[in-house]
Amino acid sequence: MRSMLTATLIFVATVAAEAQLTPPSTAGAKPKQVATVPIRPGLQTPADTANAMAQAERLAIQSDLAWVGQYNGAISGDVSERMVEAIKEYQRAGGGKPTGVLNPKERQVLAETARRSQDNAGWKIVTDPGTGARLGIPTKLVPQQTSDANGAKWSSPTGTIQIQLSRRKEANPTTARLAEREKKEPAGRNVDYTVVKPDFFVLSGLQGLKKFYVRGTFKGDEVRILTILYDQATENTVEPVVIAMSSAFNPFPVNAGLPPRKTVEYGTGVVVSDDGAILTDRQITDGCLAIAIAGFGNADRVAEDKDHDLALLRIYGARGLKPLALGDGAAARNAVEVTGISDPQNQGGGAAVSSIKAQVAPTGGNDPALSPAPAVGFSGAAALDGDGKFAGIALLKPAIIAGAAPATPSAQSLLVGADSVREFLKANGVNAAGASSDAKASVVRVICVRK
Repeated sequence: MRSMLTATLIFVATVAAEAQLTPPSTAGAKPKQVATVPIRPGLQTPADTANAMAQAERLAIQSDLAWVGQYNGAISGDVSERMVEAIKEYQRAGGGKPTGVLNPKERQVLAETARRSQDNAGWKIVTDPGTGARLGIPTKLVPQQTSDANGAKWSSPTGTIQIQLSRRKEANPTTARLAEREKKEPAGRNVDYTVVKPDFFVLSGLQGLKKFYVRGTFKGDEVRILTILYDQATENTVEPVVIAMSSAFNPFPVNAGLPPRKTVEYGTGVVVSDDGAILTDRQITDGCLAIAIAGFGNADRVAEDKDHDLALLRIYGARGLKPLALGDGAAARNAVEVTGISDPQNQGGGAAVSSIKAQVAPTGGNDPALSPAPAVGFSGAAALDGDGKFAGIALLKPAIIAGAAPATPSAQSLLVGADSVREFLKANGVNAAGASSDAKASVVRVICVRK
């Protein structure tokens, strides 16, 4: 794979990010089959052919070319000579004629190869719960995540790859001052490229034996900086991801994803053992300075499942807990009853436990959707099937559509199935042998305090 992140290419990718553009595909997504427009020799150039395509397909082609290491420009959907040359280079690499126009077979192979690269990296568009910023994360390359009130960090097990999203307050910031500070912190950075614009800055170079890429911006007095740090030995793997992350990074989304998290946020937890183990939503408990279980006191978060967004809490010395019977029944197929506690600040929610009926529908992913979505505060609620058996945990999420246009958020609820729940608990030494079949007696309110 050729080297990338030269000064020009970083700048182009960053401009695309500033325009709030995101790659059109996420891990596991099946590439859309769009017929390419045949070129008419003498009448139509490769650029003309590309312009005749839908913008979504141009976005997809640019993203796919980036993921196979042939394109290092802006993933914007705009036709450029760089895009045409990348297509030709891809065709040459595959032994084909470099026409600059992908035929249907070439397009299909490109899409499949790019999807495998995304899957291998674990590429996902995520919303950071602490800031509301939207970014792409290669979750398989950086499976370890930590977060607090100052941002979030993802890293590989050995620290060879690190991604950090930081936030801070700063009086009257300017991108020039921010860039100068980042050049000096941490000490030992050797910056070989700098671009400073009124609304963002980019730095790249070497930090010790690692390569780094920094992009920062601000809104009012809120500063947000994305830093990617990686060993030089990993550059063939990481550099296509850097391009994708640059285009996907949206530090202050407009009508996209979750807003910055509340100072106090409410969810629902399910008691799963009589010694104080409680299952709830991982995202509800991210970035908390303190977690409390109403009526029982403070709790510690002792484990998490990032694939299914589950968190395991533990309270100590509590009495009167009634763990829910999780059983070993089959997955719910049609309808479930979801039992939780509404947010007291929304929809008239109080301290009372309530239940709703919801239909189960496949989503194409691991976890099916629930419709209608339950009330705010229900994330982490227990779901029982028509026979009164445990069917899983309901999680509330925003639906985020990654694309050139601003994402449209809408409340949706996913059902993490009983088998996934039981596997998570077993892996963390929880003997979920509850006897209660009364979900209303087994759910508790989870309170996250962020500052």
